Amino acid sequence: MPHLYLHVPFCVRRCSYCDFSIAVRKRIPAHEYVDGVLTELRSADPGPAARGKRTLDGLGLETIYFGGGTPSLLPPEAITTLVESLLHLADPGPAARGEREVTLEANPEDVTPDAARAWRAAGINRVSLGAQSFDDTVLEWMHRSHDGARIGAAMHALRGAGIENISLDLIFALPDELHRDWERDLDMALALRPTHLSLYGLTVEPRTPLDRWISRGATHAPDDDRYAQEYLFAHRRLTADGFFFYEVSNAARDGFRSQHNSAYWSGKPYVGLGPAAHSFDGTTRRWNLRAWEAYRRAIAEGRSAVESEERLTEEQRELERVYLALRSDEGLPITAPYRHLPPLMSQGWVVEHNGRLRCTPEGWLRLDSIVSEL
Repeated sequence: MPHLYLHVPFCVRRCSYCDFSIAVRKRIPAHEYVDGVLTELRSADPGPAARGKRTLDGLGLETIYFGGGTPSLLPPEAITTLVESLLHLADPGPAARGEREVTLEANPEDVTPDAARAWRAAGINRVSLGAQSFDDTVLEWMHRSHDGARIGAAMHALRGAGIENISLDLIFALPDELHRDWERDLDMALALRPTHLSLYGLTVEPRTPLDRWISRGATHAPDDDRYAQEYLFAHRRLTADGFFFYEVSNAARDGFRSQHNSAYWSGKPYVGLGPAAHSFDGTTRRWNLRAWEAYRRAIAEGRSAVESEERLTEEQRELERVYLALRSDEGLPITAPYRHLPPLMSQGWVVEHNGRLRCTPEGWLRLDSIVSEL
């Protein structure tokens, strides 16, 4: 299986907007986590595409992605053990680590020169930094543990350790009362010279602190007009600075697209390890137990960590193919007479290029509607 995702669920606190599967811990159970993930890997059913083999054995491994949660809370020796064990299982022979994209999601406050050097020595060659904003008032509202100045210090430490492929996450479309200056945040991000940017519009998920604040009138839900204005402004600003949007929420400089995330958007198989992680073998999607304690107990007792699975129908696979194609710059091959295509093109939401249908930035704002029309 060429692409591997590890969900590291641990966080020191929950962000105001977050509904991810996390476990808030003062002490990170790193040893238990590493043992659990490697036990899951060795015992996992690889699916029909690789029946008779261990999950990674002999299948090669193109990318590794540590997501969360907060993977940077793991001690460097735990990350080293995981990377070396995964590469050994995937490739019994010598492995040229530089040929594989190995990404670690990190919070700025966890990035020190010593940690960055240890990550690089472990084989990490790409870091996705959870900046979110450079405004300290906004960061406090989000329940983030860093301030704006810490983002630049983290970038400096990573580059000093030899990690040049650095992505920044930013959140837009925040409530009006925060008076967030989106243009300033983009300017400050670009001044740090990242190779990649991921931009996410604020959404209100059930049972999050943000959902409770809105329900009691302490803040307001994101505004659709602000969402569209800030999204389109980011397209113009980043494009002018040499970035190219290769997916609805992701922009990169030439040569720095996320290989791992691009695999998801092109429908390639992947393996997920850890609580709440998903796997896909081309026909069947599996997902693990969501809560860390439930996952830990299942592994310790020799039970499967898989909570459930779904075998996609032909109709579901076709719908997913269309959706994934249109959310990326690859676009959708025009192999069928889409009767709603002329109106969509006349409104400037999609364009045809070399026999493929692509969304414009305005179209990406209406992606669900366009897929439904087609």
